[in-house]
Amino acid sequence: MQMLGGKNSKTVGVLQTVIFVLSSAAIAAAAKTAAPPLSPTNIFAPASTPAESLFGLSIFVLAVTAAIFVVVFILLAYSVVKFRKRNNDDGREPPQVYGSNQVEVAWTVIPILIVVALFMATARVIADIQNASPAANAIEVVAIGHQFWWEYRYPGLHVVTANELHVPVSDPQHPMPTFIKLLSADTDHSFWVPRLAGKTDLIPNHPNSMWIDPHETGLYLGQCAQYCGTQHAKMLLRVYVQPHDEFDRWMAPISPT
Repeated sequence: MQMLGGKNSKTVGVLQTVIFVLSSAAIAAAAKTAAPPLSPTNIFAPASTPAESLFGLSIFVLAVTAAIFVVVFILLAYSVVKFRKRNNDDGREPPQVYGSNQVEVAWTVIPILIVVALFMATARVIADIQNASPAANAIEVVAIGHQFWWEYRYPGLHVVTANELHVPVSDPQHPMPTFIKLLSADTDHSFWVPRLAGKTDLIPNHPNSMWIDPHETGLYLGQCAQYCGTQHAKMLLRVYVQPHDEFDRWMAPISPT
């Protein structure tokens, strides 16, 4: 009986192991097929032309600075290894070299060229974003920052809403950008939805503007990026990007009952 019980326990153990392996494989396969959704505030997943331009500029700046870091690190490591103190070092000061036109020109011209390249790339992106003119079918919105909520007005559509900005998707087949005029009712605020555009401040008596053309439907989150008072954290930005027919239904006037 003891031997039979031992065989049964071994059989159960093998079955449990097989079930565990199969279930683990099934879970892993499901995880691969069902990729987690992107974060609505993921700065590395731009979903609008202004955000894509800023993302490309950021990658360019990162690549340039990374290259500078690698070159400086290699030269520093070479110097540390090449000129380390050796056992046969007599402690005398090595020959001193004063002045080198080639070296001085190199460390003056190369940084200037790098700064000019970064400046030109940044200026081009800023000009492309700020000088964009609204198309005939563009949606116009006036965003007003309050302590501590957002007011959205659609002048051409006679719609006013609070805390929720609804815009149509702007796909290549049906481009429909949204131009937003930014006003402040009290103090400084900052409009920032990372996946759609960069930060733009709302300053009292100084209107600003920005535009977005979301390529994908969904909810995009942002935050007022300028501390504006004790309840600043409540100024969450919610941008609902909808298909054109759904946006039209949302904009349709409510008929009286």
